[in-house]
Amino acid sequence: MRLNRRNLMGTGGAALAFSGLARHAAAQTSAVEETYLNQIHGYGPLKADPNRLLDLPEGFTYQVIAQSGDTMDDGLFVPGQPDGMACFPLDGAQVALVMNHELKGSSSLHRNLGPGGLHQERLGQLDASKAFDTYKDGRPLPGGCSTLIYDLATRQAVSHRLTLAGTSTNCCGGPTPWGSWLSCEETIETPADADVTRAHGWVFEVPATATGPVDPVPLKAMGRFDHEAVCIDPRTGYAYLTEDVNDSLLYRFIPNVPGKLAEGGKLQALAWKGAPSADTRNQDGQRSWAVGDWREIEWIDLHDVEDPAGDLRRRGHRDGAALIARGEGIWWGDDEMYFTATSGGPIRAGQVMRLVPGLNGAADRLQLFVESADRKVANMADNITIAPWGHLILCEDNYSDEVRNHLKGVTPEGQIYVIARNVFRGNSEFAGACFSPDGEVLFVNIMYPGMTLAIRGPWESVRA
Repeated sequence: MRLNRRNLMGTGGAALAFSGLARHAAAQTSAVEETYLNQIHGYGPLKADPNRLLDLPEGFTYQVIAQSGDTMDDGLFVPGQPDGMACFPLDGAQVALVMNHELKGSSSLHRNLGPGGLHQERLGQLDASKAFDTYKDGRPLPGGCSTLIYDLATRQAVSHRLTLAGTSTNCCGGPTPWGSWLSCEETIETPADADVTRAHGWVFEVPATATGPVDPVPLKAMGRFDHEAVCIDPRTGYAYLTEDVNDSLLYRFIPNVPGKLAEGGKLQALAWKGAPSADTRNQDGQRSWAVGDWREIEWIDLHDVEDPAGDLRRRGHRDGAALIARGEGIWWGDDEMYFTATSGGPIRAGQVMRLVPGLNGAADRLQLFVESADRKVANMADNITIAPWGHLILCEDNYSDEVRNHLKGVTPEGQIYVIARNVFRGNSEFAGACFSPDGEVLFVNIMYPGMTLAIRGPWESVRA
């Protein structure tokens, strides 16, 4: 993804974004949030929201542009559990927000949060032939994607429709350079262990221009596992994929035809060069590397990737692949990418890693960019994106009575600052952060109560 970075860090500063070794990663401090805000200004202290939904810095506002349970233009309900999301430019000032809904097929609660409603009373308005899977009673599963068309000029939602149906646990995914969303199932449930009729654990492609449910074609060559997110290297067409389990792998998919994932390809897993079956997690007193460290990496070919036994990651690790602590958000930057390991580190509050693919024979390299030593500074970062000014944006995902979920920024030096705080009851996770093409609006989901927000403010005023 080409970043339209503004010169917010002084002359030449943007060109240096993420070029340091993160030796001064602020996640290593133990300051409480209020003190930390005085050290790393960002946008300054947060102001209490009188509506008790989202605290923001002075000068920032939010707008609720979609809410679960509202009626969409196709007559179905906006599904619950909005998660991963991407923003695509359309004609004029309009954009398409394609978002996942993390509704698990085997969950009776999630069945009631689907597009059919509490009693599935509107499922008749969904073409069942467009559903990837159904319950054993014939009703479509509740997971999938919806697409919200939003007008940046009028600041109004134009339409909202279901665009992927009958899938399960659609957690995150990622945008492609050719204008589609890759929706990932974070489950490997099967008819043997759940009330479903097909095996799950696939990636599906949804064009940003879809106006109704697409034909749900699983991209089986990209592997069957607990998929989380994916990003595409626009130079090569390679896809990088994360997996949300504590002993996960990081995957690379080399397509047979770049830009045409359905035509198959080769799936591989990341390994540390010279250290087969390494452990990057730094958990349980075992420390393999420190913040700022780099490792050369290589890629191990995987076999039987459709994985009917559900043991792909274990076979890959036995063959030499490195362990990752719950790989989640992943995003492509300038010739490099970043991904989160949500439960990595000694206190399991998360890591952020940086991967730089080598070109012209050079080795790929992996860096431990951030590792949290204090939950008040960084706490289980999940979805991520890169801001127009070159900073990472982290969506926190913890369910705690003591530590609220935040949106946080990360500077090129690894310093962390606060952007927003969820103050709604339940302290649900942030998800799906992405910017409008002009960089003026940050869109984000709050999984409960199921809201999509548009945040505006003086983004150019960041101080770090």
